[in-house]
Amino acid sequence: MRISRITAWAAHIPLKKPYFLAGGTQRFESLDSTLIRIDTDEDVSGWGESCPWGNTYLPAHGPGVRAALETIAPALIGADPRSPEEINRIMDAALPGHPYAKSGLDTACWDILGKVAGLPLWQLFGGAEAAPVEVMGSVSFGDATAMIAELEANGAAGRRTHSVKLGAREPAEDIARIEAIDAALPPGERITWDVNCAWTPATAVQVLNATSTAHWVEQPCATLRQCAHVAARIRNPVMLDECLHSFDDHLDAWSTRACEGAKVKPNRVGGLTRARQIRDFGVSVGWRMHIEDLGGCGLADMAAVHLASSTPDAHRLASWVGDELIAEDYCDGTGARSENGWTTPSSAPGHGVELNVERLGDAVAVFH
Repeated sequence: MRISRITAWAAHIPLKKPYFLAGGTQRFESLDSTLIRIDTDEDVSGWGESCPWGNTYLPAHGPGVRAALETIAPALIGADPRSPEEINRIMDAALPGHPYAKSGLDTACWDILGKVAGLPLWQLFGGAEAAPVEVMGSVSFGDATAMIAELEANGAAGRRTHSVKLGAREPAEDIARIEAIDAALPPGERITWDVNCAWTPATAVQVLNATSTAHWVEQPCATLRQCAHVAARIRNPVMLDECLHSFDDHLDAWSTRACEGAKVKPNRVGGLTRARQIRDFGVSVGWRMHIEDLGGCGLADMAAVHLASSTPDAHRLASWVGDELIAEDYCDGTGARSENGWTTPSSAPGHGVELNVERLGDAVAVFH
């Protein structure tokens, strides 16, 4: 089997309302996704998605995905998509780095592999069953009253774990915000305080040691070393996210005792091949992990949910899926979606998502 054609579509995905993080300094109203179909000479096709979360959140942007495809895709024509590791070696030789631009191609190859094997991805990733995955709600940064209202809406939708955004410029503001939200949290529900790199180490230590909150704190500072400094001076377990782009980053996080867990996002680290490697490393060192993706339509979410579902319970925390935020989808009901706070991966071969090509419109690039 050989890759005969790669087609890419640009998809504008509006959000239902503006979304704020990093203390309100970053505002998002839409996503720029690239949807990719890989066709083969045996009439088996696979779909993937590369969708950065805007262009200010990470060193990644939508047009960059499509520019990278111009370099990477021609090198893949004629390769066997059933060997994802070799596909990654080819992509890295054609264009070192730029993992976010490779994730959709990698996911499409896994989709083909699953279809040829007649197996869903959760089984290829080591799962014994299509285990339901808890869905995490997201609470945009704002004043405490508005944030508590969002948290309550998440609870009404069945979500019991909440990613709550922090990062105010003044420590006293976040101290008050934490105390108010903690006091309003219903019994049995959990929070990850997500700072999105916004604090200095001094602010992180000051805020977290001034409150009684015992919940996870995620990415308190911009760099791994700053986060390691903070982790040694607080009682909260630390989750890392934005500073982890490669396997070496995750190895450094473990060796410096910077965290007790990580967010594993295929689109950030280069696709399912590398995300699975990182997941397996996390299991081996005892981490707990939120396995989810950056954003996009239900395709990227479903691919990540397959990996989350196959992860042992002791290491799997809740996964965010985008249905609570996005106002447009192209999966016609086949993508990952929350049902009373849970989502279950498809048991169809591959990832089980098929996109409506007519709704996507004209392709932006075709390689053959």
